[in-house]
Amino acid sequence: MRTPIVAGNWKMYKTIAEATALVREMRRELNETEGVEKVLCPPFTALSAVAELLRASKIRLGAQDMHWEDQGAFTGAISPLMLKELCQYVIIGHSERRQYFGETDEGVNRKAKTALKHGLVPIICVGENLAQNEANQTEAVITGQVRAALRDLTSEQVKGLVIAYEPIWAIGTGKAATAAGANAVIGLVIRGTVASLFGESVAQAVRIQYGGSVSPDNIAEFMAQPDIDGALVGGASLAAAKFVAITRKAAEIKGTHK
Repeated sequence: MRTPIVAGNWKMYKTIAEATALVREMRRELNETEGVEKVLCPPFTALSAVAELLRASKIRLGAQDMHWEDQGAFTGAISPLMLKELCQYVIIGHSERRQYFGETDEGVNRKAKTALKHGLVPIICVGENLAQNEANQTEAVITGQVRAALRDLTSEQVKGLVIAYEPIWAIGTGKAATAAGANAVIGLVIRGTVASLFGESVAQAVRIQYGGSVSPDNIAEFMAQPDIDGALVGGASLAAAKFVAITRKAAEIKGTHK
């Protein structure tokens, strides 16, 4: 059974003081929620402070991006060597990185390889935009992104990483995909692509989240789907009560220790 994973992507929100206050508000309840992996992804400036608060907990820490080089003259970039001291996870290829910062499929692949080399678990994001969705290009777009992201990885590496399906038209819009629709993309397209590349056993082992306007009100619908293994939560992860509710519902429906 795949262990469900719920990750909170705080994006460009929360000062260090605000981040530590938010963690303190939800740390106990998250820590007590069993059967689901919990990951918090604050901005880079708050990673160290949040890492200290999570040190004795069962809550994992993730970064929102990283460079593919270990070090070098890359002003403003963050190295995997800097992250591995603090984090267990790193988000790679989020649609906002692709849209606003020129992230490419090749760059996603390079970052995934580097993250794995340094023992960081990549959460690799894929998703189609509204025009692609309406033009019935979802399958082609997602297949291409998955194939590019996983290029030259081994079966063992793929088994251990996480893929997040985030339809771009549903991120921050309040308009989530239907649970059945998301499950179809995750099961048939993403798992199907992984199976074609690495075999069915790898496809059944890899964890795939849904992301895009996830809330306490709709999380149960997504978690009831057989191929959805958790959620990458945006706005709702900035409110302690909402993120705790999402995590608890994921554990209740999908938890491995029910």
